[in-house]
Amino acid sequence: MLTSKIGIDLGTTNTVVNVPGRGFIINEPTIVALSLPDNSVLAVGKEAKEMIGRTPGDITAYRPLKDGVVADYYITRAMLKYFIHRATGRWNLVKPDVVISAPAGVTATEKRAVTNAALEAGAKNAYVVREPLLAALGAGITINSSSGNMLINMGGGTSEVAVISLGGIVCWSSLRTAGNKFDLAIIDYVKKKYSVSIGEQTAEAAKIAIGTAIPVKEKNEFRIRGRDLITGLPKDLTINSNEIAEALNPLLVDIAASVQGVFNETPPELVADVMEKGVILSGGSAGLGNIDEFFKRLLGVPAYVAEDAILCVAKGSGIILEHLDIYKRTLLSKSS
Repeated sequence: MLTSKIGIDLGTTNTVVNVPGRGFIINEPTIVALSLPDNSVLAVGKEAKEMIGRTPGDITAYRPLKDGVVADYYITRAMLKYFIHRATGRWNLVKPDVVISAPAGVTATEKRAVTNAALEAGAKNAYVVREPLLAALGAGITINSSSGNMLINMGGGTSEVAVISLGGIVCWSSLRTAGNKFDLAIIDYVKKKYSVSIGEQTAEAAKIAIGTAIPVKEKNEFRIRGRDLITGLPKDLTINSNEIAEALNPLLVDIAASVQGVFNETPPELVADVMEKGVILSGGSAGLGNIDEFFKRLLGVPAYVAEDAILCVAKGSGIILEHLDIYKRTLLSKSS
């Protein structure tokens, strides 16, 4: 089957590829494994992630995006080439149109870097769209309405807050506090409380398994294994969901403060719309337990986690691809 349109949610932590008519065909970590002597790409995605913390000195697992933007052009291009070829197949002679997500605060230079990387990776045309708009479309929000909607898109590298009305972003803020920082906070918490060093993958596993944004009565437990910082020997210990909540609280409060800042800049009519409809939560970090209740308590506004929150941006890219001619005139920034 010829593939002529591809949507790519190019996230700091995960990349999701959406092909209209075929659905989400790729959902893999945004990681590239490099061989240092010749700087060649050894693996991309899941295979590369499995190498983290297990590689010899001449192989390194590298995240080419930092806080949602390109940190290394060469590696980003190699990764996009891998994902585009996976989506189109080896024998597809038709170069695809590609829609790629970018943070709300993406600069013209950063946008051009992503566009050029996609074109060199095999795209016919590359369109860069800001993530909050894609996430809103994927969450089922009618973005062209004059009524205001607020969306908090929490990914791996950034948490973005945006008020959307009439097809555009009225007010927004971007905070470099999201899933990756959550993992580091758990690592730091375990180190300080138990004098045990754990890896990022262990912290992420605990967050996914028992993570909660607020303390709960029925605490879930998770067994982790790390290195005792006193003896230097391996050590097993059990942490509970309320400890995760304690570790993440300062970061979640920072995100809530960012939301408050956007409210302060939003016109009163749109604030009234948001108060009535509530705040929509999207992105992988919106999967944290009780995250909607956390924002409801701190902001005094109803909060709802979007269906398939982690896929909202990729869903939005699919919607744009299905109506490309319409959105070309409004949302899209094309570079040939």
